[in-house]
Amino acid sequence: MIIKRKIFQLLLSVFLLLLIISCGTKKSIEHEPTKDDFVVGSVPKTKVSDSLIFKGQSSLRKNIYGQWEMVASGNPMDLGNTIGDLSAALVQKQEALFFDKIEELVPSKFSQVLLRKFLAWYTRKMYIYVKGEYKDEIYGISPYLSDKYDYIADKYQRSLYLHAAHDIGHAMQDLALVGCSSFAVWGENTPDGDLLIARNLDFYIGDEFAKEKIITFINPEKGYKFMSISWAGFVGVMSGMNEKGLTVTINAGKSDIPKIAKNPISLVAREIVQYASTIDEAITIAKEQEVFVSESIMVGSAIDNKAVLIEISPDNFGVFEVENSSELICSNHFQSKAYKDDENNMQTIRESHSKYRYDRMIELLNKEAKITPGLAVDILRNKKGLGDRNIGFGNEKSLNQLIAHHGVVFSPGRKLVWVSANPYQLGAFVAFQLDSVFDNLEQRSSTFSLPERLIKEDSFVDTQSFRDYENYKIMKAEVQYAIKNKKKISQDELNKFIKLNPNSWEVYYLVGKYFYNQKYYSAALIEFNKALTKEISTIPYKEQIEEYIKKIKRK
Repeated sequence: MIIKRKIFQLLLSVFLLLLIISCGTKKSIEHEPTKDDFVVGSVPKTKVSDSLIFKGQSSLRKNIYGQWEMVASGNPMDLGNTIGDLSAALVQKQEALFFDKIEELVPSKFSQVLLRKFLAWYTRKMYIYVKGEYKDEIYGISPYLSDKYDYIADKYQRSLYLHAAHDIGHAMQDLALVGCSSFAVWGENTPDGDLLIARNLDFYIGDEFAKEKIITFINPEKGYKFMSISWAGFVGVMSGMNEKGLTVTINAGKSDIPKIAKNPISLVAREIVQYASTIDEAITIAKEQEVFVSESIMVGSAIDNKAVLIEISPDNFGVFEVENSSELICSNHFQSKAYKDDENNMQTIRESHSKYRYDRMIELLNKEAKITPGLAVDILRNKKGLGDRNIGFGNEKSLNQLIAHHGVVFSPGRKLVWVSANPYQLGAFVAFQLDSVFDNLEQRSSTFSLPERLIKEDSFVDTQSFRDYENYKIMKAEVQYAIKNKKKISQDELNKFIKLNPNSWEVYYLVGKYFYNQKYYSAALIEFNKALTKEISTIPYKEQIEEYIKKIKRK
């Protein structure tokens, strides 16, 4: 009788949830931008090869480093349609990788249905906050999404979801503290005094998701021409620079869980890079936004020859500008006076790996009298901890956590940008010059890049240590699966796993968890104690290990 009552209560709760969701999402689901005179594929495309496609003056090409280069122009809806048409295969590939990852994380079909309903409800008012021209552009891309995922939502709604994926994941699962790191130097810190900006984007959905990165050069109907680095079908900006030499990069901060989705932060960054030429103009644009997560936006300006941090959150706004210095550093905590007493921010500084990476950037920058693009790349690629300590590959306290979607270096005064090729930020940094790209749209060659400015691939890629790390990631997934499903792993395999990344705290933590689940408590204790001798990435992880040790000792 008790079981039946619980089942009835569960079904009633689900029914009420679905009722609330259906009542609150009707306008959102039915919303579509104005489509006057819009025709999908109205301008034909010419496919020269699988890696070179033209559509009017727009084009998509793949260079020898595996990067896709796209140039596109037009009004918002035509611009989106051009982007979607040129990159349709890539759009569908990225969509599949994203939604397949969600299915992997949420394997229950029932839970997937609830998740879809929740997302529809949670994003029900997002269309009100997203600027009309970006909704038009997203709508122009949406016909090229796959039919396979129409059960989740219609293509336009799914495309909106995908543009808020960073923010929703950040808000719902506190994934804010992916370890994005960035810095800017100018004045006495660069050889010519000009501004130089470098960043790692550690947005990680999987190695496959990062393989088909796109470097997009956009000539919009309104605003400035600009470039950005992201993935197919994405109109927001994670890292970008415009024709005036204004740059934006975004770093997540810690947030409370917001009640409703508003404007995705990548679209705020897009508006800044499209419409601002100076730092003051960027601040004015940012102040007008209603966002639903916390984010640091580093804005660099060739005109101002400096960089600042715009620190934006649902309930607060601050600007951080260094005083008596020409060096600005950003990880994942806020630095402006507006967040001095913010509990979330103080917790981030105290418990996460953000402050450690911040200090490591200071340490590496102070080693060099003048920072060049090549030295900036070396810093982005650095895998060690404070004092050059070996802290294990993939440690979140490293600047290079070996998960980056891309690394990028901007020279705003020259409108030069260097973008990393795979893997991570270890591949060659390929150089582009904005004016050169937009002045040569008709060229039929396979690249817009500047070979003479190439920064070479990191030699680490050819080492046994790198191969060991790649194998470590494979084995890590196997060990995590065994822990979750209480499967057996041989001692030889566990020993092999440890040898692949012996300086990492995580390897001993996972082996300790495996032994604990198998009730080999003495063996687990040994591994947990080893983990405590390594550089643990966060205080909560350290506390977890200490709690396991307490439990074992009680047993």
